[in-house]
Amino acid sequence: MKTDIRSVDLNLLKAFDALLDERSVTRAAERLSLTQPAVSSMLARLRECFDDPLFTRAQRGIVPTLRATELALPVKSILADIGELLQPAQFDPATSGMTLSIAATDYALRAVIVPFMAELHQQAPGIRVAVLPVDNEKLPTQFERGEVDIALLTPDITPQDLHAKTLFHEEYVCVMREDHPLALSETLSLDAFCAQDHALVSYPGGSFSGVTDTALAAMGRTRRVTLSVCSFLVLPEILRVSDLISVVPARLAANIAGLKVMQPPLEIQGFSKTLVWHERTHRSPGHKWIRQLFES
Repeated sequence: MKTDIRSVDLNLLKAFDALLDERSVTRAAERLSLTQPAVSSMLARLRECFDDPLFTRAQRGIVPTLRATELALPVKSILADIGELLQPAQFDPATSGMTLSIAATDYALRAVIVPFMAELHQQAPGIRVAVLPVDNEKLPTQFERGEVDIALLTPDITPQDLHAKTLFHEEYVCVMREDHPLALSETLSLDAFCAQDHALVSYPGGSFSGVTDTALAAMGRTRRVTLSVCSFLVLPEILRVSDLISVVPARLAANIAGLKVMQPPLEIQGFSKTLVWHERTHRSPGHKWIRQLFES
């Protein structure tokens, strides 16, 4: 391996990064706006530089060697640091025109994104925001490629190699229409709770059991879940026109007209909402400002 930095062309690192992401010489060439022979030549120089094949042919495209996989994160960090050098040292939110990509669940859209956007619009009206669904399998690759800048997750699904900060801890409440028979009381008994038909939000879809059922099972009790939906957005409408009740995160139940919010008659384990970002944007002044806005 050549160790003299003067012999390493930084454009080779950009080519290596593109090859690693695209797993195809042709697609890497298109991404770099170069010809395929030019990228092939750069790959040959990379192999000589690192004394390793780096990529081997597969049925579809190319696959990285173990050495290439080991080099992936250091190379991305180097390219990110170089990119930072070319950016203005100061960040002015009032004049910024940056685009921010956020991966968020249905819950995070209402509980986090709505208040965040209200504040962002006041302080940085030129910043554009794209909100994407959370795909746990694709998320690490999306972060590496810059397709996602920030994700709003829970600690149990946060990849260990990413930066993370807890925003808040969430509790559960019970909701029903405001003229529901149970809404006449200030407290809700466990027997009455278990006797009702329940609606449940299952983000993956199709499940009729959740954390409430786990808590009930520990007490030797059960409830009857007759409706499972994959989004909270429709749930308030359903509750307003039925006798169904539902256990939901407290932030989702706040300030919704026509619904009564009550404390559940049992302990239900809450969860934390975590702000997650990649090393790629860790030192960026603009992204630092964005993360502070989420925490405010």
